Parts: sequence; structure tokens; C-alpha cells
Amino acid sequence: MPVRKLEEFLDGRGVNYVRITHSTAYTAQQAAASAHISGKGLAKTVILKADGKMMMAVLPASRRVDLDLFKKAVGVSNVEIANETEFKDMFPECDIGAIPPFGNLYRMDVISEKILADNEDIAFNAGSHTELVKLSYKDFLELVKPKVATFSAVQ
Repeated sequence: MPVRKLEEFLDGRGVNYVRITHSTAYTAQQAAASAHISGKGLAKTVILKADGKMMMAVLPASRRVDLDLFKKAVGVSNVEIANETEFKDMFPECDIGAIPPFGNLYRMDVISEKILADNEDIAFNAGSHTELVKLSYKDFLELVKPKVATFSAVQ
């Protein structure tokens, strides 16, 4: 079952979404393969620390965050991938590495990779290593209101 907070948020706004259960996967690429979704259609969440502030970067599973591009896109001078111990308490109902890309539910800014707009739908971890949620990219934009920018590179 998706994180209750996420499910209540989506249901409360009448958003159409699909739950996808898959075998246990600890990386976004493994989850994509297990759920038979392309790496560009699965959005992964990476928590970054930008000028000391936690931010959520959302990008295709098949790509990686380019920290220099991210700095330019967001207008910060320092950015690094946050250590799990720094943010795990911010998402108490989520498995580490399976955080859904809804920073607005956690009072966190979200930066979405522009290339995700190439997808009609996106899927993402729903708080566990065994379940994804899939919804329209348009709904994702309307619900999360992320800053959209180019900040990734092919892995």
C-alpha cells in the first residue's frame, strides 16, 4: 500500500493513479525492471543539500544528478547529495531509498528534471521497495508544482 499520506493526498484530489506491486528492489533501475517500466518512465527521488537546505530532485531512473547543472538551475553555490542519516527522520513512514517525489507533503522544495515531460505518465516509489504509483505527468506537475529544470546526465 502506498504511504498513507500520499494515498490520502491523491484520493482527496480525485487523481487517477495505479498501484504497481513488484518484487523487492532497492534501486530505481531494479524497480523499473521488476515492474516492466522503462528507466525513463520511472522517476526517482534524490535528496540534496543545497546551501544547507534539503531539496528533492526528481529525475528518470536512467539518469543521474549533475551537481554543477543543479547548482546553476537552482541558483545555489553549494550542493551535495544528502546522507541518509540527515533526512531519514523527515520521511518516517517511508523506506529509505523509496521516497515518493511529493516534497510538498514534507515541506520540501522539489526540482523536477525537464526530460520527464517527455513522458505522458510517470511512475515512482510509493514509500516502499515493493510498490510504485503511476499517474499522469500533468497531474504530478499540478499537485507538486515543482521547479522544472535541466540538471541530469545519462548514467
